[in-house]
Amino acid sequence: MSSKDGMNYAPKGKPNPVVNEGEFQVAAVALDHGHINGMCNGLVEAGATLKWVYDPDAEKVKDFVENFPEVKVADSLEQVLEDEDIKLVAAAAIPSERSALGNKVMEAGKDYFTDKTPFTTMEQLEETKRVVERTGQKYMVYFSERLHVEGAVFAGDLIKDGAIGDVIQVTGFGPHRLNAPSRPDWFFNKEQYGGILCDIGSHQIEQFLYYTGNQDAKILHSKVANYNNPDHPELEDYGDATLVGDNGATFYFKVDWFTPDGLSTWGDGRTFITGTEGTIEIRKYVDVAREESGDHLYLVNKDGEKHYDLSGEVGFPFFGELIKDCIHRTENAMTQEHAFKAAELCLVAQNEAVVVAE
Repeated sequence: MSSKDGMNYAPKGKPNPVVNEGEFQVAAVALDHGHINGMCNGLVEAGATLKWVYDPDAEKVKDFVENFPEVKVADSLEQVLEDEDIKLVAAAAIPSERSALGNKVMEAGKDYFTDKTPFTTMEQLEETKRVVERTGQKYMVYFSERLHVEGAVFAGDLIKDGAIGDVIQVTGFGPHRLNAPSRPDWFFNKEQYGGILCDIGSHQIEQFLYYTGNQDAKILHSKVANYNNPDHPELEDYGDATLVGDNGATFYFKVDWFTPDGLSTWGDGRTFITGTEGTIEIRKYVDVAREESGDHLYLVNKDGEKHYDLSGEVGFPFFGELIKDCIHRTENAMTQEHAFKAAELCLVAQNEAVVVAE
């Protein structure tokens, strides 16, 4: 499922439960971003039992219950956190509030699964690191543009299998449709959304670390701008950055809010991966002027050229791995270090960005 502006992007895959009904119970709170639907879809398809939902906004809760009719409506966040059966809390709060909410969840002895971006300040990141260390709980992040896109999942499998050799360069494009009238007020307040490199740029930096196998990287240069939204002076409608990983692999990415009205979906997200023995291109949400479907991957290596149409073929293994990680206290879905490093680099890119237009 895709929405006009991507706010309610909620892919559905083949159910692949890793636990029995009722074995792993979860709750959804803070429904400020529509990504909560995708987060919960993924968990439920992997076998999680969605027990509770809570948000102070009754309309948001009503819409959520329409998508997940089996869920019970809690009277308060405290009711959710006091329920010993709840093992993980999923949330898509206003970005600047995600860290504090996660800290509260973890202090209550539950793992936390937040929408990206997980932090808007370095101080939030450092505080949450301390809470994770103290509680032993998980602070996991929904980087949907890799975790919930079958083409992106398959690209990772190809790289692990050596299909393109060692990855030496990644280029990412993350355009989004603005659709300003549908956006909440916080979307235009930089203190709340964190800046474009911090927000939608987080998808891009996480993918670079993952595909190149880097545990760290340096921001070489970053830029932000407000080119076309004078009515919203705190909105950054364009951003880009260049990075180099510890292993020498390089990265350039561009994010913006300039998806043309004529595009059939909310953004023509693409990733280009160059290896020592081949290349991969992922056309995530559309194959422009050819197919309105997404999940197209193009591979070129010593064996020739190949196009993969991956919609409905790969699934979304992250969610099952996350559930098992929460049960067994392992780190197979995503390491805590990886989630924190991706967030840190976003914050550095944002804080160091040159403003080229405002």
